[in-house]
Amino acid sequence: MKVISYNLRKHRAATELVALEEEHAPDILCLQECDVQGLPESIGDLAMAQATQGNRLGLAVYYRANTFQVKSIRTIGLKKSLHDILLRPAHERVLGVRLHDIDQGRDVIVASFHAAPLTALNRLRRHQIRAALTELQTLGEGLPVLMVGDYNYPVFKENLSQTVRDHGYTLSLSDDHTYTRYRVFRGHYDFATSVGFDIERITTLPQKSSDHRPILITAQPD
Repeated sequence: MKVISYNLRKHRAATELVALEEEHAPDILCLQECDVQGLPESIGDLAMAQATQGNRLGLAVYYRANTFQVKSIRTIGLKKSLHDILLRPAHERVLGVRLHDIDQGRDVIVASFHAAPLTALNRLRRHQIRAALTELQTLGEGLPVLMVGDYNYPVFKENLSQTVRDHGYTLSLSDDHTYTRYRVFRGHYDFATSVGFDIERITTLPQKSSDHRPILITAQPD
C-alpha cells in the first residue's frame, strides 16, 4: 500500500496533485492545508473519501476506489493552541477513514493529521497526537492504524517518539527533511505514526510550490 501525505501550503500546491498521482500511483492521498471548496471529487484514479468542513483550509483523504471501500469516516477536533483560539485557522485537525481492502478482505484505518503550529508548545502537540491516536481507534478497535501528516515537530523528537511508543504506536520519519522554507526551521515535520503496519520505507519527494515536501509511505498491514 502506498500513501502520500502533502501539506499544500494554503492550497498553493493543489495544481501538482494530478501529476503527483500519475507519477507515483498512490493508493491513498492525505492532504493538509487545502481549500476544501476548491478540491475535485477525483484526482486521477483516486476518489475523495471526505474533506473537513469546519474551516476553509482543512484536510482531505482520497483513496483508490477499485482497491478500497469506505466503511466509515470521522473528523476530530483537538485541544486548541492560543493561535487556534485567536485566529481560528482550523478546528478539525484529524480526518480518519476506515477502509475495506477489497482484495485482502480486511479493514485498515488511515488518517490525515495537522498539528498545532510552531507557536504552540511541543507539549500541546504531544497531547494532540495522543488524543488523535486514541480517537482513531473508535473507527475500529484493534485495526491497523496509519496516521500521516504535518506534525510540526522539528526538534526534541526523542520525547515525541517516547510518547508514541508509550501509546503503543511507532513513529517513522522519511529519508530526508520535509520542510525547507526557513533555514532555521528546516527539518523533518511530516511523519507517520502507526500500529499494525509494517512501514517498509518513507521517501521524501521533490519540493515544488509548497514549503513542505510530500512524503511517500510504503507500508503493509501486519
